[in-house]
Amino acid sequence: MIASGMEDCALSFWIYMGVMCVSVGGVMKKLLGTNMSAAPALAAWLGGTVLVERLCSIWPPAILLLAVLCAACCLLSSRGGPSSALPAEGKAVFITGCDSGFGKATARHLDSLGFDVIASVLDLAGPGAVELQRTCSSRLTLVQMDITQPQDIQQALLTTKAKLGLRGLWGLVNNAGVCVNIGDAELSLISNYRGCMEVNFFGTLNVTKTFLPLLRQARGRLVTISSPSGEQPFPCLAAYGASKAALGMFINTLRHELEPWGVKVSTIFPSAFKTGQSSNIEYWEKQYKNFIQNLSPELLDEYGEDYLQETKELFQGHAKMAPEDLSPVVNTITDALVSPQPKVRYYSGPGVGLMYFIYSYFPLSLSDKFLQKLFVKKKVIPQALRKENAIINNNNNNNNNNNNNDINTKDK
Repeated sequence: MIASGMEDCALSFWIYMGVMCVSVGGVMKKLLGTNMSAAPALAAWLGGTVLVERLCSIWPPAILLLAVLCAACCLLSSRGGPSSALPAEGKAVFITGCDSGFGKATARHLDSLGFDVIASVLDLAGPGAVELQRTCSSRLTLVQMDITQPQDIQQALLTTKAKLGLRGLWGLVNNAGVCVNIGDAELSLISNYRGCMEVNFFGTLNVTKTFLPLLRQARGRLVTISSPSGEQPFPCLAAYGASKAALGMFINTLRHELEPWGVKVSTIFPSAFKTGQSSNIEYWEKQYKNFIQNLSPELLDEYGEDYLQETKELFQGHAKMAPEDLSPVVNTITDALVSPQPKVRYYSGPGVGLMYFIYSYFPLSLSDKFLQKLFVKKKVIPQALRKENAIINNNNNNNNNNNNNDINTKDK
């Protein structure tokens, strides 16, 4: 009788553990694959699990109830597909930075869906603009616009209004951005900080403010490409990260303020992709040469040229390993434009969901180590620290020798 009871308990335990693993594992997979807004759902699920566990200890048949509940949830999840997308016909979308990368790919994709796309480029005669003109429909409108130039933005607004007529603008995709940085925060040139802020923050700020009346008229969508480096301390990306952090605060504030107007605001956080000049060796060499020439002799001596050279090579290697398929980001931009209920935050690309999960829920020491291992894996330490370490090691060796001599003298 006792053995039979133990077997029943063991069976119940393993059934319970199996159901728990499937249930919690499914929630975790959803959390890591989408975004952190699933965290409250996870907390509620775990809280419910604790209650069910207590119930199971009092009333064992509750395990069967949990299994039925889990099966029902899985069935509903499999049946419940994505909500129907909004139609693209008659909707206009303005996209910045379409010379290459995410902007160009998104312009082509939205055009294929039937949107009226207004794509801004730096050079109307450049290869990116020429390719868009050749591959897209007649609905596509190209405008020359440098987002740091107010007169270009105003001219783009006039062109957009002429195309829209009495319609409002359904979507503004803030994609244009720049990253000119290959060194530690102390080594980064002030011009790099200013350059990133001018484009990534002030330029995007000006474009957004200029086109907001058209967005409000259509009760449309504001979609902004940000970066995880604007929220997490990526080594060697201080200038870029600071500009994206400022942009993030501005966009989040707008999200609250535009809610009464019916404008939905989404921010996209992509992982590293091969875009723009990221895989151009000549570009990196030019950046590095300019960096060295403008660095003070004191800092160059303290850090050492081999330390700076390694940083450049790590950036080049990281860019070379980045995926070329931009569809994860293009798909999230599209979802933010056509979904009846777009997400506030989108995480696009391999590893970015896991990175945010670790950053949000793990101790800071583990999060920092993960970030350093993931991004810039420095092996060379600054030259000044090497000299200090050499002096310390030399003093330690001398002290050890003196101690050994003292011991030998006492033995005699």
